[in-house]
Amino acid sequence: MPYASGRIYHDADSHIMEPRDWLQEHAAPEWRDRMPLLGTSAIGAPEGAPPVDWKAATCPLHTDPEYRADESQLMLRKNYDAVGSFERDHRSQALDQLGFASQFVYNTWASGVLQSAEHGMDHDLTYAMADAHNRGMLHFCSVDERLLSVCYVPLADPARAVETARQAIADGAKALMIASACPRTHSPSHIDLDPVWAAAAEAGVPIVMHVGGGGELLSPSYFVNGLPEVPDFHGGAENFRSIDYMAIPVNPMQTTATMIFDGVFDRHENLRLGIIEQGASWLPGWMRYMDSAYGAFSKNEDRLKALSAKPSEIVRRQVRVTPYPHEDTGWIIKNSGPEICMFSSDYPHVEGGRNPLKRFGESVEGCTDEELERFYSLNMVDLMGASMPAGLPA
Repeated sequence: MPYASGRIYHDADSHIMEPRDWLQEHAAPEWRDRMPLLGTSAIGAPEGAPPVDWKAATCPLHTDPEYRADESQLMLRKNYDAVGSFERDHRSQALDQLGFASQFVYNTWASGVLQSAEHGMDHDLTYAMADAHNRGMLHFCSVDERLLSVCYVPLADPARAVETARQAIADGAKALMIASACPRTHSPSHIDLDPVWAAAAEAGVPIVMHVGGGGELLSPSYFVNGLPEVPDFHGGAENFRSIDYMAIPVNPMQTTATMIFDGVFDRHENLRLGIIEQGASWLPGWMRYMDSAYGAFSKNEDRLKALSAKPSEIVRRQVRVTPYPHEDTGWIIKNSGPEICMFSSDYPHVEGGRNPLKRFGESVEGCTDEELERFYSLNMVDLMGASMPAGLPA
């Protein structure tokens, strides 16, 4: 029996575990020697230890049909050990075992180098890296219509952003990811980026922001406290700790608020935005904080007077967010509205946990049937719009 059964589940967050040379493999020939290797070092490895090619290390396991067929280990194996984590021809088998109707598929390692390049000075390299990333994502997801490829659009150069967005949509992208950090020289709400949002809205392809797209979350000085070093989520020092965690939603909150206040969502009423793997406990307070700003500044700001609705209502209409399994999702839904929250597994990452369905199920016990259907399925269907493959159940 699949891991998930009894209802329709659309998974708003899953990942490919890219090999170290993944960008090189998919880059145009003239750019391959400029592509960075991706950071596949061992979790918890000593500082300065050489990177480990986990694809090569785990390939012998995945060639064994019995290994792949062992459903008892489906949610226990993580990262490169997980079935379908890097081998696209095995991902359909994993999806059958999971029982999800569809999955967004994001990168694991590439977001950091993409965001860093976007905030650098070499835009030719920035867009060559985005092109390589997008080819890789489309290639991985092409084997199964349930795998929804997420392509990257750097906003550093508006004209090239438009070109990249249109090309990704034409090639079959099911979502366009942007960095949650503000571009280096202009706002994400700049009117020169309107053709990007227009192309996405017309095609029914959502814009998404994923954790890892905000660059350095906070000043490293916060960790200079004179106390022993604190291990991260995995027990090493490579990922999030409690202080990092507090900063995760800052960039998406600011970027999305700016786009709302500057009228991006009113100019593109069919545009949808997903805020993915950045938690949602902040959501109710953020919505009310924006409404507070709307009330306080509308007298003197024509842009706020021109909004079609209060910011919180625009969020309910056009923004969708994935809570973490450890959050109180039921409380978030009750205090923000049933239209916003989406289920996500984070497969095959450790952060998704061994049983996200159980943890989500416990936190939404008090929700209505309509709220549950929206959370597990319909809110992602709404986010996807016309780009949701017609053969998939809603």
